[in-house]
Amino acid sequence: MAISFSVVVLLAVCVVVLVRKGGLKAGHAVVCTLLGFYLASSSMAPAISELATNVARLISGIKF
Repeated sequence: MAISFSVVVLLAVCVVVLVRKGGLKAGHAVVCTLLGFYLASSSMAPAISELATNVARLISGIKF
């Protein structure tokens, strides 16, 4: 659950920055948010969640 919450906060910050600096319109951000809610309730949600978990593991496994 901690990874999910962190990702949500990170993505929310990215959206705010894009709306303010990157030219992303507020309407586009709302559409993206609605798409996220619909994807979360779809049958693709487990596959998306697994993909996000695997990417997080991949990134955390990188040694610098």
